Amino acid sequence: MQKHYPVLLKEIISVISPQHGGTFIDCTFGQGGYTKKILDFENTNVIALDRDKESEKIATQLKKNFEDRFIFKNIKFSQLNNLKLKNENIRGVIFDLGYSYTQIKDPKKGLSFDADGQLNMQLGLNSYSADDAINKLDQKELEKIFKFFGDEKEAKYISRNIIKERSKNKIDTKSLVEIIDKSKIRKNFKVHNATKVFQALRIFVNKEISELIFGLINAAKVLKKGGILGVVTFHSLEDKIVKYFFKSLSENKSISRYSPVVKQADTLFNLIQKKPITPSDEEIIENPPSRSAKFRYAIKKTDFYNFDTDIEEQFKNYIEIENYGYKL
Repeated sequence: MQKHYPVLLKEIISVISPQHGGTFIDCTFGQGGYTKKILDFENTNVIALDRDKESEKIATQLKKNFEDRFIFKNIKFSQLNNLKLKNENIRGVIFDLGYSYTQIKDPKKGLSFDADGQLNMQLGLNSYSADDAINKLDQKELEKIFKFFGDEKEAKYISRNIIKERSKNKIDTKSLVEIIDKSKIRKNFKVHNATKVFQALRIFVNKEISELIFGLINAAKVLKKGGILGVVTFHSLEDKIVKYFFKSLSENKSISRYSPVVKQADTLFNLIQKKPITPSDEEIIENPPSRSAKFRYAIKKTDFYNFDTDIEEQFKNYIEIENYGYKL
């Protein structure tokens, strides 16, 4: 079994400074890499979340060593607001939006295009699978999923060929890969032909866009003044959402000099650096999948709980595509 590496661990620990104590929320517990490192520091507490039930096994072992300082919840991170943390001293909330090696290689999850058998891609607490999407959604819906969630240039041809094939046979992982291969006019020999479609299906099945949006909103609410919200992303759409959220809540909107003078509300975040932190050359050599990681963070400036954000409106097209899932 290949080792799982928590991405950008040194950089994240440097930013959140657990040596000063406090309670931290690890929104994507996974194999427990960030949580274990935070708990190495005295006077820290961690509330860890993960939608994947498999993570509970690692959490149970960790609980034995840190009974009074560690709590695990098998929930989606968009449900942070259900934890009743309003009066807790939350010093940091961390998201790592990548997948562990064990998840990718688990044949039951069906995340990899190298797997055989039924399509799945459910990471936990799901309502439908990739099998449902591929075999039940119409051509236009599949095309939009591949195009907007995977940036797949040939989404139209792939979705059309899926509809043709499924009229004869039910589509599984192997046959989907074959359909994609046959549909691709422009071959990319550096990246597997199925990469973008599988990414798109995974995002759709796990509702990763709305999960991230509501996770960010609720994380920002529970943080205390001076608390840090940090997110590690692995593809451009995730990074676009995080970048917009931080930027829009850390800048006063520009006002025409001809407008009446109005007092603007204080901004929610202080953005220390606008560019993301990326892995060092050494980390990329040791853990090649980290090469696409980007870490962005912001510091909460005030203690207020409710705030206005237009992030849902900004990314409503993506949420509307996710909502095709209600038909399944």
